[in-house]
Amino acid sequence: MIGERLAIEGGAPVRGDFLVFGSPDIREEEIREVEATLRSGWIGTGPRVGRFEEMFREYIGCRHAIAVSSCTAGLHLSMIAAGVGAGDEVLVPPMTFAATANAVIHLGARPVFVDIDRRTMNIDPARLEAAVTARTKAIVPVHFAGRACDMDPILAVASRRGLKIVEDAAHAVETSYRGRKIGTIGAMTCFSFYVTKNVITGEGGMVTTDDDEKAAWIKVGALHGLSKDAWKRYSDEGFKHYQVLFPGFKYNMMDLQAALGIHQLARVGENFARRRALWDRYVEAFRDLPADTPAPEEEGTVHARHLFTLLLRLEHLTADRDTIMQALHRENIGTGIHYVALHLHPYYAETFGLKRGDFPDAEWVSDRTISLPFSTKLTDRDVEDVIAAVRKVLGRYAR
Repeated sequence: MIGERLAIEGGAPVRGDFLVFGSPDIREEEIREVEATLRSGWIGTGPRVGRFEEMFREYIGCRHAIAVSSCTAGLHLSMIAAGVGAGDEVLVPPMTFAATANAVIHLGARPVFVDIDRRTMNIDPARLEAAVTARTKAIVPVHFAGRACDMDPILAVASRRGLKIVEDAAHAVETSYRGRKIGTIGAMTCFSFYVTKNVITGEGGMVTTDDDEKAAWIKVGALHGLSKDAWKRYSDEGFKHYQVLFPGFKYNMMDLQAALGIHQLARVGENFARRRALWDRYVEAFRDLPADTPAPEEEGTVHARHLFTLLLRLEHLTADRDTIMQALHRENIGTGIHYVALHLHPYYAETFGLKRGDFPDAEWVSDRTISLPFSTKLTDRDVEDVIAAVRKVLGRYAR
């Protein structure tokens, strides 16, 4: 394909139909479960949510798993439970989705960005200590793309400075670190089941913790602050009055969502094996191109392989990242950017006085990264089309 005329230049595209980035792998089991949920008449928070929570608790190996409406909701609740409030500071990486920082801001606290390690794209533990002030209350490590953060030095800083750790594991259902599943390390860990994730419920999230008190607070806080098991008040166990214990939030998961998650989680091992195979195929196919594939996972860790990102070697290309994305789009290959570093977005730059140059490693990744279609829904033909398109476009723009 290298040397062929690009579709953006009037040539024929690699494929005739558009390959959507992040299309979910929904199968008949999920469809039947959703139908059964609808027929049951119980579509809100009910027995399927309870079943999904129990399955997730057993999979992670934690004491508590609380299903919520999104990972963002989980982060918000977890930081409240961690004692974060107005005027506090929370250390977060700039290479993450907006939700990580926004959850801090919604509490009246300030997200303090700490630069990343270019190789891992995770928060750099060596830079944490210098960012801690008298106002710092918590650290939010983000396990980017499914790669485990280096948690031991992060835990050491937290211990020395009396900080809570709330992990953002939106990408990291399958991830483990030195023999421990992500979800069993920090005070609380928040997972995402958004439509592009490895386990999906459409929208939805989960908070895991071994702390009984925090788990009880999060469960109540996610449903208006109503007394425990308020969802049972209309069940066949008999009517139960509820009490408002504090003004909580509407962050509960529905049985309609859990109906998907039950079967998604049951296939997590099977799907992970497929993701490994796709990952290895991409790595081999792109080895000779002017772009870097993800670094190998660190010894003693398991990478969830949520996102497959290429880091373009811009010095060896005649086009920037956005031009290359547009060229791939015209070849009918959808792509994503994970992420434009948060401090480069107008709100964070203007609100916190940030600018390009403040976090050079996050900026370096931000300018070069491109995420390729990477889902268990991909057929072998889809994968070969992605490979053909990437090789065609990068070959055309190679210096």
